[in-house]
Amino acid sequence: MAVAMAMNSVSLNWVPPSFTKKANYVTHSTELAPPSAFSSQNSLTYTKETISNEEISDNCKRRLLLLGVGAITANLLPANSLLAEEIPQNYRAFVDIPDGYSYYYPSDWREFDFRGHDSAFKDRFLQLQNVRVRFIPTDKQDIHELGPIEEVVYNLVNHVYAAPNQIVNILDMQERTSDGKNYYTFEYELTSPNYASASFATIAIGNGRYYTLVVGALERRWRRLRNKLKVVADSFKVLDI
Repeated sequence: MAVAMAMNSVSLNWVPPSFTKKANYVTHSTELAPPSAFSSQNSLTYTKETISNEEISDNCKRRLLLLGVGAITANLLPANSLLAEEIPQNYRAFVDIPDGYSYYYPSDWREFDFRGHDSAFKDRFLQLQNVRVRFIPTDKQDIHELGPIEEVVYNLVNHVYAAPNQIVNILDMQERTSDGKNYYTFEYELTSPNYASASFATIAIGNGRYYTLVVGALERRWRRLRNKLKVVADSFKVLDI
């Protein structure tokens, strides 16, 4: 049904062979799970954010639009949308019109099933090098309603993303506004006894939803990949639905 909705909304010049129907994910958490919710005066209940090899399956259960440069005409959505922009070289655009978001991902990554998330892509060989997006309902209208960026980022990284045995290091945080919508993007490291990871996260509120994109890799590869993955984090946009 989601595919039919998309086809009624846009006119495609090209659709890749892997165009598939959208399916729901099942919420699941595993060994890297941080606390199940964070709470502050502006709290939102949030399911644990995790990564595990067992979570990662190559059986793609959803794909709405997988778009390359020139995949669709620029007048399908408003001119200020992602689809009216030139997609950077070596990236593709993922656009989910019914769920109201879009982002770029490296063109050599492939889609996979990350349970509890609405979409996800990973490196072909290094499965912990990935991007994933999820959202939860909210009655808030803007990310600023959660509080100052410093407070929001601290609560998320320490009480949602980090497991009890992980050491947190928040490296950077930035705020941007695009098409009237506000976004928080932040960079952080999580160090466990056996390994360390680094990630960017971008959060935003729109359409009655609290969206989160996380893109990351093992810390030992971060210096080499940081700029590449920052493009992904900065590309996330909320689309009006």
